[in-house]
Amino acid sequence: MSNAQRLTLVASECELGGPEWIEHVAFIDAGPNVRLSVSAALNEPLLDAERLIVDRGVSAETFLEILAALPAGFSGDVLRIDDHGGGFLSAGGRGGDRVLYSLEPDDVRFYLTMNDLARFDEQLGKIA
Repeated sequence: MSNAQRLTLVASECELGGPEWIEHVAFIDAGPNVRLSVSAALNEPLLDAERLIVDRGVSAETFLEILAALPAGFSGDVLRIDDHGGGFLSAGGRGGDRVLYSLEPDDVRFYLTMNDLARFDEQLGKIA
């Protein structure tokens, strides 16, 4: 897969999407089994996930559980967007460790825009 085909996984309770999203965004239900859904998706060998966005429907505790259970081979970003549009970004750091950044709503919008996910921000006005 080329970088243009890499997927962004979105764990959300919202049903979003459209034809322009089909090729590079896949939605995961953020229901009670979100950890299992995320784990299954990130461990799928044919799925080339570049990042995971966790919508506000997932508690901070569950977000930390997701981070703790990330497959060793997954080096992509994990973004949690909270009720106020801000959130936390877990990204790869030096030496392969993960670093956790606190983000304000403007930071979340910037991240989405820089990763060609501005349509996500527009569709989810309630998120950011």
